[in-house]
Amino acid sequence: MTAKPAKRPVHGVLLLDKPAGLSSNTTLQKARRLYRAEKAGHTGVLDPLATGLLPVCFGEAAKFAQYLLDADKAYTATLKFGEASSTGDAEGEIVATGRADIAEAEFQTACAALTGSIRQVPPMFSALKHEGKPLYEYARKGIVIERKPRDITVYSIETERFAAPEAVIRVRCSKGTYIRTLCEDIAKQLGTFAHLTALRRTATAGFTLAQSHTLEDLAALGEAERDALLLPCDVLVRHLPELVLDGRAAEMLRCGQCPQFAGSVRADSPLRVYSQSGRFIGLARYRENEGRLQALRLMSTAQTE
Repeated sequence: MTAKPAKRPVHGVLLLDKPAGLSSNTTLQKARRLYRAEKAGHTGVLDPLATGLLPVCFGEAAKFAQYLLDADKAYTATLKFGEASSTGDAEGEIVATGRADIAEAEFQTACAALTGSIRQVPPMFSALKHEGKPLYEYARKGIVIERKPRDITVYSIETERFAAPEAVIRVRCSKGTYIRTLCEDIAKQLGTFAHLTALRRTATAGFTLAQSHTLEDLAALGEAERDALLLPCDVLVRHLPELVLDGRAAEMLRCGQCPQFAGSVRADSPLRVYSQSGRFIGLARYRENEGRLQALRLMSTAQTE
């Protein structure tokens, strides 16, 4: 019997181009095996139908993954008019039909009506939890759970191609936006049905699909070459203000103490903290009433020495 390759500590962010037909978790596990990584997690689920940008956090990077989950995203989506799917996408059964002879002008009007701050009801076929179980588990049993509308922002909907009954759109949106539901809602504006037939995530948190790598590309590389593709852990929080500490203050923060700080920073907001040598220490906040820094989330000591 061939022994499994030994796992190793790997820390960093991999921008992965998820293929169609695989779940986000399956894609993650394949990447983890290629890197022989001890720990890994992804930042936002893509359905098996969907492809595109899936940032994977190895090791210490997972501590800062929430900042990608909360980020704005961009997609290219293909929708088909005239048919409603049980799942909202091409993986479901067609459950209703309607007109498909949509004019491009009325399509543009419908898209404009759903641009901006809107409320959206999450689909039943989603990973949102109800009493500890994802909604899709209820949906597969024919159970419908009441979902409350959520506030989202659709920054833009641009038409890439229109040829009824199909349309390809580019969407920029806030976290929590379901593109399947957006396509269905566009169709409702037109008095008909639609479902998603293809979806590709093209950007998230400033990262783009052009920066990503496929599983096939990774498999063709040697371990050192793969490691060179990893981005440092602090790229996940690069939008936050930077703070450099002297040796004593940095050591105190790493040891769970609250060093005094007399600089000018925004109170109670997360700060990216570095040592004078440029080593990323983690996140902290300034407690203005005490004049001290408090650790929020730190890299392990081994990674900051």
